[in-house]
Amino acid sequence: MASGAQEKQYTPSLLSFFIYNPTFGPREGEEEKKILFYHPSEVEKNEKIRNVGLCEAIVQFTRTFCPTKPAKSLHTQKNRQFFFEPEEHFWIVMVVRNPMIEKPNKDGKPPAIEYQEEEILDTVYGAVVRQCYSMYKLFNGTFGRAMEAGGVELLIQKLEKFFYRYLQTLHLQSCDLLDVFGGISFFPLDKMTYLKIQSFVNRVEESLSLIKYTAFLYNDQLIWSGLEQDDMRILYKYLTTSLFPRHSEPELAGRDSPLRPEVTGNLLHYGRFLTGPTNLKDPEAKFRFPKIFVSAEEGYEELHLIVYKAMSAAACFMISATVELTREFCEQLDSLVGPQLTLLASDICEQFTINRRISGPEKEPQFKFIYFNHMNLAEKSTIHMRKTASVCLTSVHPDLMKILGDINCDFARFDEDEEIIVKAMTDYWVVGKKSDQRELYVILNQKNANLILVNEEVKRLCATQFNNIFFLD
Repeated sequence: MASGAQEKQYTPSLLSFFIYNPTFGPREGEEEKKILFYHPSEVEKNEKIRNVGLCEAIVQFTRTFCPTKPAKSLHTQKNRQFFFEPEEHFWIVMVVRNPMIEKPNKDGKPPAIEYQEEEILDTVYGAVVRQCYSMYKLFNGTFGRAMEAGGVELLIQKLEKFFYRYLQTLHLQSCDLLDVFGGISFFPLDKMTYLKIQSFVNRVEESLSLIKYTAFLYNDQLIWSGLEQDDMRILYKYLTTSLFPRHSEPELAGRDSPLRPEVTGNLLHYGRFLTGPTNLKDPEAKFRFPKIFVSAEEGYEELHLIVYKAMSAAACFMISATVELTREFCEQLDSLVGPQLTLLASDICEQFTINRRISGPEKEPQFKFIYFNHMNLAEKSTIHMRKTASVCLTSVHPDLMKILGDINCDFARFDEDEEIIVKAMTDYWVVGKKSDQRELYVILNQKNANLILVNEEVKRLCATQFNNIFFLD
């Protein structure tokens, strides 16, 4: 027998990703017209047509059993296929290779490959496909919009430009329960500091009347947003997993900063644009900002996205795309927002430090948890140390993350409040509680524990961490 040390383990990986519309090539010989985007692009034409045709056949076949709910996924030994129809007749398909173990053979024979078919969760990767579409829609609007503006050619162009880059940021081996929730991490604040931020937002919107919506974040956590929840959810994902990591800087602690700021009057000014001009003093500076699409009363509206940062605080200002943004406007925004945002960031940091001092040093708890509220999309995790596009470090074993996903699947099947307790590997217990649109998942590591002790420990956690949130017992 080959020893376990020689085994090679392979994580899930993206095999292919394509978008098609069956109505674009209905006749024989026109099959290629159906394909709007295909990754990897170097795949031979006939294979692309064959793969798209197979998916089309699966979707049509499953419609005979349930016309309103066609197939969402197909399980095979080597891979898993996910189907999603975001707009009528437009289908997105993602094919993921199952994780596998390569076991060496004796006598020089090729290694035996064992596919781990049940390690991939439909809910997790189905959410990833939906996220791909939401991110495309944030920056480009719907597929239908591109069709109206320039027909199939424009849509193909937009899809290739967006997905060529976006698919490189997908790290399927790191996807887990947080992708299912797609939640927002909120920064905990005292009332006075929160009112200061609200006052700052109101003052800026009043002084710069072009601004339609504002969002305020600190340390990659949301404090204030004027956007609809679903729009903020996908914008938050873009900011925290793509934009902020690209512009990361040393964390600045309060007013004692090593960086030399600009001084405006008596106020420090650390502000800078993360989108748009990198240097306002540069005479060649370009005043172009990314455009985003958010839901409005009549479909959607197109907006310029200005992201402005000072220390650990970031303010997002959204302005109608019909307005042309000039150097004068950007200089006005910089001189108004820069000093105020710097001061606010310093206040928040000091308040946060005081609160941590009052609560005392953090001990390593015996439990780790994930909390999610479906009503306001609030998410909190002590399992994830860092969640960015490129890195997702979880402090627990992947098997335990899989159990959390399985419990979540059980919760999704029923509307009733419930609790599930699982005895996992040595000394680990996993608890899932669902109560009034809220979900809490706890991982405990306790020797010689039993159901009663585990239940008591979870009650204690709810009392300390979620004392103002009602969980049914």
